[in-house]
This record gives sequence, structure tokens and C-alpha cells, in this order.
Amino acid sequence: MLNHIIKFFLSNRLITALMTLAFLFWGIAVAPFDFGLDFIPKSPVSVDAIPDIGENQQIVMTEWMGRSPQDIEDQISYPLTTALMGIPGVKTIRSSSMFGLSSIYIIFDEEVDFYWSRSRILEKLNALPPNTLPKEVQPTLGPDATGLGQIFWYTLEGRDQDDNPTGGWDLQELRSVQDYYVKYGLMSAEGVSEVASIGGYIKEYQIDLRPEAMKAFGVSLPQIVQAVRNSNLDVGAKTIEINRAEYFVRGLGYVKKLEDLESAVIAVNQNTPIRIKDIAKVSLGPATRRGALDKSGAEVVGGVVVARYNSNPMAVIGNVKAKIKELEKGLPAKTLADGTTSQLKIITSYDRSGLIQETLSTLKEAISLEILVTLIVIVVMVYNLRSSLLISALLPLGVLMTFIAMKAFNITANIVSLSGIAIAIGTMVDVGIVLTENLLKHLKIKKAEDSIFDTVYNASTEVGSAIVTAVATTIVSFIPVFSLQAAEGKLFSPLAFTKTFALLSAVIIALCIIPTFSLWVFRNYKSDQSSQSDSDKKSSWKIYSKISINVLFVGAVAWWLSKAWMPLGFDTHIFWNFLFTAILLGLVLGGFQLFQKFYPKLLTWALAHKLTFLSLPIATIFFGGVAWTKLGSEFMPALNEGSFLLMPTSMPHAGFAENLDVLRMLDIRVTGIPEVENVLGKMGRANSALDPAPISMYENIINYKTEYVLDEDGNPQRFKVNSDGEFIILDQHQKEVSLKENERLLIDTKRLIPDTDGAYFRQWREHILSPDDIWAEIVKATKLPGVTSAPKLQPIETRLVMLQTGMRAPMGIKVKGPDLATIEAFGFELEKYLKEVPSVKTEAVFADRMVGKPYLEININRQKIARYGLSVQAVQMAIETSVGGMTIENTVEGRERYPIRVRYPRELRDSPDKIGQILISTPTGIQIPLEEVAELEYTQGAQMIKSEDTFLVGYVLFDRKDGFAEGEVVSEAQAFIQEKIDSGELKVPSGVSYRFSGNYENQVRAEQRLSIVVPIVLLVIFLILYLQFRSIPTTFMVFSGIAVAFAGGFLMLWAYSWSGFMNIELFNIDFRNLFQIHEINLSVAVWVGFIALFGIATDDGVLIATYLTQNFEKEKPTSVDQIRQTVLESGMRRVRPALMTSATTLLALLPVLTSTGKGSDIMIPMAIPSFGGMTIALMTLFVVPVLYSAWEELKLKRLKKDN
Repeated sequence: MLNHIIKFFLSNRLITALMTLAFLFWGIAVAPFDFGLDFIPKSPVSVDAIPDIGENQQIVMTEWMGRSPQDIEDQISYPLTTALMGIPGVKTIRSSSMFGLSSIYIIFDEEVDFYWSRSRILEKLNALPPNTLPKEVQPTLGPDATGLGQIFWYTLEGRDQDDNPTGGWDLQELRSVQDYYVKYGLMSAEGVSEVASIGGYIKEYQIDLRPEAMKAFGVSLPQIVQAVRNSNLDVGAKTIEINRAEYFVRGLGYVKKLEDLESAVIAVNQNTPIRIKDIAKVSLGPATRRGALDKSGAEVVGGVVVARYNSNPMAVIGNVKAKIKELEKGLPAKTLADGTTSQLKIITSYDRSGLIQETLSTLKEAISLEILVTLIVIVVMVYNLRSSLLISALLPLGVLMTFIAMKAFNITANIVSLSGIAIAIGTMVDVGIVLTENLLKHLKIKKAEDSIFDTVYNASTEVGSAIVTAVATTIVSFIPVFSLQAAEGKLFSPLAFTKTFALLSAVIIALCIIPTFSLWVFRNYKSDQSSQSDSDKKSSWKIYSKISINVLFVGAVAWWLSKAWMPLGFDTHIFWNFLFTAILLGLVLGGFQLFQKFYPKLLTWALAHKLTFLSLPIATIFFGGVAWTKLGSEFMPALNEGSFLLMPTSMPHAGFAENLDVLRMLDIRVTGIPEVENVLGKMGRANSALDPAPISMYENIINYKTEYVLDEDGNPQRFKVNSDGEFIILDQHQKEVSLKENERLLIDTKRLIPDTDGAYFRQWREHILSPDDIWAEIVKATKLPGVTSAPKLQPIETRLVMLQTGMRAPMGIKVKGPDLATIEAFGFELEKYLKEVPSVKTEAVFADRMVGKPYLEININRQKIARYGLSVQAVQMAIETSVGGMTIENTVEGRERYPIRVRYPRELRDSPDKIGQILISTPTGIQIPLEEVAELEYTQGAQMIKSEDTFLVGYVLFDRKDGFAEGEVVSEAQAFIQEKIDSGELKVPSGVSYRFSGNYENQVRAEQRLSIVVPIVLLVIFLILYLQFRSIPTTFMVFSGIAVAFAGGFLMLWAYSWSGFMNIELFNIDFRNLFQIHEINLSVAVWVGFIALFGIATDDGVLIATYLTQNFEKEKPTSVDQIRQTVLESGMRRVRPALMTSATTLLALLPVLTSTGKGSDIMIPMAIPSFGGMTIALMTLFVVPVLYSAWEELKLKRLKKDN
């Protein structure tokens, strides 16, 4: 079957060429990268920074303004939670009850369809039994988006002609523009699910009652409420016809201005109307708010754009930006007192497209560098430019074919999925190397009468089955990744798909396209035999010209590689980067050439001293196992998002004004750090179900500058410098002037002059070497009294953590109990002991303060109200309206709607004594003070009530110290807490349970899954290899390569954790910083790297075992010497392709290991196992032949003994 496929494409070259062109153009059309080929229509795959690994979650939000958390919990959250638990596929339900708001999070099993779950929830809400909820509340389903949907934040700001900030706009004006113009405009952009407003003041018609006037006129509160309602309505009176023309009849009565409310009649006394203005002051003012937005210390108005579920975030952001350009034309402007025109503009504050672009740029660079390295390695080691170009062409075409498959299977391009292509490069190259190497050998021995068609066909079919088997084992080895579930499955299954697509593409190219193109490339190739007769005619200049062409080609590619790679950094001249690259490549390739040269002698010695030699791989495996036990564990290395999310909290008793002052102080302090570009701080919640935060919780999005100024594609940009190396900038008169060193951190980078021959502009101070250093500066600047510390978090990372665990930290303890006081008390005990755990960061330990919110409770005396003929409802309505205010109606002002609110003026309700003087109208017309029928008392209660599956829950948050892994910290904390419980120092109250929660749960679940699936997969690979060789011993020999390679991977991880590894500095080059050497914990990313090593490690073993089997069937040796000679010949035949594969894999991974861009945090841990494994895997070039020789010698010995 395979031979027929190869022959078909060799025979139909036009079809092959057209298919290649189709793959090429189709791949460019759907690629996530912009190649600048505008003539090709684009339909790129969906793009994001990382996969959305959040829970399959829906949110039900219910507002009941003015109600306490306890009322919300008892009357809304608990009844809804119990009702929704019956929906099919529900895994768990979390609820949060806070002031005026209930949020219920329904988490479904992963296999439940997102929109099916929404329809089931709506069915349940519409079928709630009567009296389940208060009559005046209405639950609503949150937006059809996930927690990662918040892709774009913006603010509304006045700007002058030079785009400098101006004043002149009050927060109420800005909020009205946001709510009724910008919000709805952006929601019309394709892919947008919601635009949530935050900050500023909502305009409100306020009727501040004068109780003495009400008493004098004998007007009651219900009468006022009814009067307002009666004064704000339109009616329709159908139609009339006048002169056979139809007219619509309308009665106009909506409130348009303050005078309309003031003139509303409440009652008539002695033919004199009593109007609202007689008993109240009517004015415009701000509504009560539970959230605010601050930018660098100034309060602002803005919005959050939420992308729809399963949409393309990059495309959605593009649609939003296009819509912003359209909307800005209609934004208002005003002339300020000084004559400046202030034009309202939409200013971006957080834009995920920057992170996406930089992440894609890092991956694009890594893949491009891998292709260039591959080209150099193949030219040097094959020493044939034509075959090198053939193999190198396989890689970009294979990558483009992978993009086509990603588009067809709806796989999003992100840091993880595209890493699948990066780590597949070694195996893809191996496929091409094996085929081309075999083809060259056949061409060298081709006779004059042999056709090029037969030669190519025979060479391709000879190794075709071995290639398919090797790739099949690699694909099968990724079954464990496909089997991962929950968050880890969502994270890495795209990688498994893309690597599978890449390998299948490589096989298609190797067996269908390369053989066909070989017919054209090697048409005039002269074999050794055919050219032997005219060897005397060969002139030395042809040999020299061939060498010169190869050297020039390698030099040019190396220059291109060093210019794109810049391993020594952008501050170092391109010449020194080129020299370093050339030396590095020369050392590695020279080492491999020496290895190839001495391989026969080394293998001969190993065959003669088998036990001595085999002690080396055995020792390697042993020390690899020891290294494994020394490594820490975590779920995933954090992705550098280019921004931080500072999330401290204040004490529960802090009021709105106090929290706003703290928020401003935090923003001002962080803005003062030179590396910080801007800070957007939020307290409380935005108008969205995705953001249910109390006013004591702050979210400060800190966007810091990139180390170097980047262009639009996320690549470092060069700028003009003078002869002294000083940067040239444009002054206010557009003249070129030099930039002084002490002005570097203050300069607007837009004033720099782009220059392709210039220098890169660094934006960080000298002692700031990484984002961790910036975070350390932020921690120092944000230490304020009364404010908790915050763990190091990033926007996307935080959303994921909060979705998965409900907590705002990557690690914590969930405490469940019968009541809030008990939970809080036990949480305080856990907080005390967690601070004693050596690996836990003391300042980050924080237990929820659950009952520390001050309450003023009004207890109604039922006996007293009965004497006056009052009901509880009448008294409660008076309290609610007078103190909290009651929204009675909404005005209709064109497209805008504003509430009408009635309550006492602030000076008559700002203390318990004055609240006690609130007048309550009795049925007899007498008005009595509230203190006559009720008692006021101070108490403490809940700020927020949280529950999981109806059980009350509280959180104890903590974080790890630097140098400790998550799994290690949690294990140590668990053991420490259990020790305190066993000793009696810590007592668990009756009805209380606790459980450690956080990212480590994903790691534990993934490891448990892998521990089951990996052995099964190894068995499947064993069976595949057995079907290839039909020999159990041979299969075990090939398997030995996996064990050796795995040991190499663990040893490399251990070396990265050792402070002495590569701790050298030459010519001011710190090699630890250059190769990003730091402690790497075992994570799912690392295990994926090991699984990727499966394929490469087995490929070499499969091919060398294939050659051994073929040679032994052909030669049939009858003595020990003949056996060893046959083994030696087989090993020598495979050594060059194996060395080329190893050299390509190792050198191609060097740019990945030295990368510092966005996404490198995840790529490097995946690359280290392959790098370490392939370094040690060279040993398999000896292990398999030695074991094969030992087995054949044993069989020969038994045969002689039997004879």
C-alpha cells in the first residue's frame, strides 16, 4: 500500500507539484503569522495568548439593592442554589452573597455543551415555584463568555490636539456618554458579548424629603411615591383621521427636567395643591455606587469589553478597535476656559492583543530559527546543498500544512498549541534526513543504466515503512496528552493535535513530495560508479568551488541566524553575536564530526567490553532516577503576560471614601516606578456578572514597559543613534537632538527615530533584569497600613485561578463549617500555623475576615407598632425609603434612562440619633419618630457570604517563597497542619472540614492520570515495535533508548536547579542568564516535553534496529567476529543520520532555551527534557548495537552448544 502511494506521486509529478502549491498558498492564507503577502486572501486560525482552561461555567446574577449579605444569602442565593443543583451535568455550584448582589456559579462537566447548559438554566429559572424568591427581584443569566473573556479595558478621557490629557469633564458626563453611546456602540462589534461600565457617577433625580414639611402638610411617604409615579408616564390614544389623513395620538407626560418633578401634585388641601417642591428639595445628583475606577491617581470612567465564548480574541479586539475609530467621530467636545478644545477620546488601558502578538512573535522567531539551524546542520553534515535544501523545504511546508489542519479542526493558535510545532521540528527533520540520506547512498551506487525514477523509488520504499513506524510510535506516545482531563486537558490537548498534524505533514511531504522533487533536483546527479571512468577529468577547481559555495551558503545563513537570534542581547553588536553563533555551531558540529570519525573505534571497543560499557547507561538511568526524586512539582510555569494584577484588600469596616483614597495611593505609588507604563485601578465591581467584588477588594492592572521598544509586530525595533552612541530624538520643533543618558527613562519613545541600522532602546534601569525585579519594586511601593499584601498575579492567570477555585490566590485552604463565626475562628488558627511553615511566604498568608463588617440593626418592637396600628411592612418601607432611598421610576430622555430616587437628605440620616427621628405616618394621620417603635444597635456581620454546594465556606490564602515549588509547599503545609492536629495544638471544631485547594490540584490529577495512561501507551508502543521487528528482544533493545533518554532529561532538569551549573562568565557573557538557567519544577509542561522525547528516542532505535535486522538477514554471520563486523557496519550506516538528527534537535533548541520573549516561560520547560535527553541519547548509538550483538552472540553460542 505504502509503495503504491509513493509510486503514484512519482508517476504523477504535475499532481504533486499542484498539490504542493495548494498546500503552500492555503497554509499562508490560514497562518496566524503575517507574511506580508497581501495578494493572498487571509482567513487565519483563531489566535489567543493561552488556551482557555477555565471551568465550564455559567453565572446567575441577582441584584437586590440595599440588602445585606445575610438577606441575599437567605432569600436569594440559598434558594437558587438548591433549585439549580438538579440540572443535568452540574458538577458543583458556588455562590457569593454580598451587599445588594447574589452571584451563583454553576460549574458543569466538561462534556456539557456551553449553550445547552445556558438553556437548561433558563428553563429552571422560568419554572421556579411561586414565592421561591422575593417578588421584586429577577435573576439574570450572565454573558455568554468565560472568565478569560475580558480582553480589552478602556477609559474615556478629554484630549487636546496634541493628544495630551485635559480636564473639563465631570464623572457624571463621562458615565452618561459611556452608558448610552460608547457601550452600545462597542457591543455591536462582532464577537463582543458584553461591555461592562465602571467608574464615575450615574445621574439621578433626587427628591430629598423635608420631614417637618411633610408633617405640617400631613403628607405621607406612600402619597409622595404615588405622586412621582403619576407624574412620569406617556399614553397612546390610538389614531384619529382629519381630512382623510391618519394621525397617531400621544399624550406626553414623561419627566424631562427638574421642574416637571417639582410641580407634581401630591394632594389638595382646602383647594390648594401640595406639590413635591413644597415638601422636598428636587435636584440632580450621583446615585449610590459600589465601584470606582482610577488611572494613575485620578478617578476615571471606562469599560470592559468581554469576548463571546469560542470567539477569536484577536479578531474581536480588531473589531473593537475598528468600532472605536468609528465611534470617536461622534464623541462630544467642549472648549475649556483657557480656550483649549477638549475632545473626548477612548483610551486603551489593557489590550490583550499586545500579549498575543508578542507570544506569536516569540514562537514565530523560535520556529524560524529552528529552520535556519536545521539548514546549517544539514549542509555541514550531509555536505550536499541540493539535498539540504530539499530537507529544509520540508519544515516550512510542514508548518503551513499544520496550520491548514488547525483551521480544519478549529484548533486555536496560542503559546501551547504552537509549541507543539516547535518541539516536533526534531522528528520532522529526522524523517527528511532518513529519506534523503538513503537516497544519496542509492544515488552514489547507481549504475549508468539505472533510471533516476527507479533509484528514487527504491530508496524511498526501502525506508518508507521504518519512517511510518517511527512516526506512528511518536503519535501513539502522545496519547497520554490526549487523555488529560479538565484544565490540563484543555491546556495541552491542542499541543498534542498540532504535533500530530506536524508529524503527519512531515510523513506526507517525505513520502509523497520529496521523492518527486528529487527526480528534478538530482536529474543530472552522477553516481560514483558512473563517474569513475572520467574521474581523471575532474579538476580540483570544481571541488574547491563546491566547498566555497557550501561555506558561503553556511556563512550567509549563520549571519541571518545570528541577526534574528541575537543570543548575546540587542545591546551587543551584530558582529559579536555572529561570532558567538559561529563558534557555538562550530563547537557542536565539530564535536559531532569527531564523534562520527571515532564512532567505529568506540563501537568496536564497546562490542569487545560489553559489561564495562553497559555500566555507563545503567549508571545514567540510576542517577536520572535520583535526580527525579529531587525535583519540585507544580501545575504550570507562569506565562509572562507583560502586566501584573495587584489584588490587595482592605479591612471589612473601611467605607467607600476610605477605599477610594487607598486605591488612589496604590496607583500613584506604582505609577512612580520608571518601568511601569500605566496603572488602572478598580475597587468594587464593574456592572457585570463576571466581576462580583466588594468595595474592599482592589484590582490594579499594572502594565509595565517591555525591556526594549517593540514594533507593531512585537519585535524589538532599532532607532537612530549618533557617532557617540547617543539616541537621536525630535524636539518640539521637530529638530533632531541627542538624548542624554539621564533622560532615557523619562522620554516619550514616540520621539525616537526608527532606523534599521540603529540601536535597540532599553527601557529598564540597569538593576532591573526581569519582570520579577519589577514586581519586587511594586511590593516595596505598595506597603500601606490597613491593606493586606497580595500574591504575585497576572490578569489572565488570576481569572483562571478564580474560575477554578473561587479564590484569588494560586494556593489556599477551603474551610467549610456550620456558621461564619466558627469558620472564621478556625481560619484564624490555620493562618497562625501556616505562617510557621518554612516554605510559606509569611506576609501572603491571609484568612477571610468574614464577620468584621459593622452593621447598624433596627429592631422593630411589634407590640409598640401594634398600638399605633402600623404593620412591619409600613415601618420597613419608611426605613428603606428614608435611609437607603427608593428608586421609584426612570425618566425617558430619548435613548437615555435615569432613576428617580426618594429619601431623606444626608444631614437627617447620617447618624443613629437622626435615623431614630425619622417620621413614620400612622393610619390615623399622626407621624411618630422611628425610635418610638424600634431600637437601634451596633453589631458585626458578614461582608460577603460564600458557599459551595450549599455549605458555607471561607478561604485561607497563602503563597510560596521563592525557590519552592507549589507541590512541595502544599505537601509541607499539609504535613505541618496535620502534625498540629495530632499533637492537640490545633483542634478542628465540630462540623468543620478543611481542604487544600489551588493549582496543585490540577497537577495531582494530571500525574495520577499520566501514571495510568503512560504505562498503557508504552505497552502499545511495544506492540507497534514488535509488529515491526517480530522480535521481543529487539523491541526491548529499542526500548532501552527511552530509559536512557528519560534519564538524560531528568539530569538536565537537576542541572538547571543546581546553582553551579554553567555558572561561568567569559568576555562579560553570563552563561546562566544567556541560557535562562534557573530552577525548573516538574509540571505538566515538563511531562509533555518528556512525552515528546518518546518519539525522538525511539526513532533512532527503530532505524538502527531496522538496519541491523536487514544486515543480519542478508549476511547471516556464523562467528562472533562476523556478528560484530555486521553490527559495526550497521551502526556506521546509521550514525550520520542519527548524529544529524541529534545535532539538529540540540542546536534547534538553543534559540528556544535562550529566548526571553512572551511565551518562553512555557516553551523552555518543554524543551529541556528533549535537550537533555538527546544529549544523553547519543549513547543509544552504542546501546542498541551492543545489546543486539550480545543477543546474537548468545544465540550463536546456544546454537553451537545444541549442535
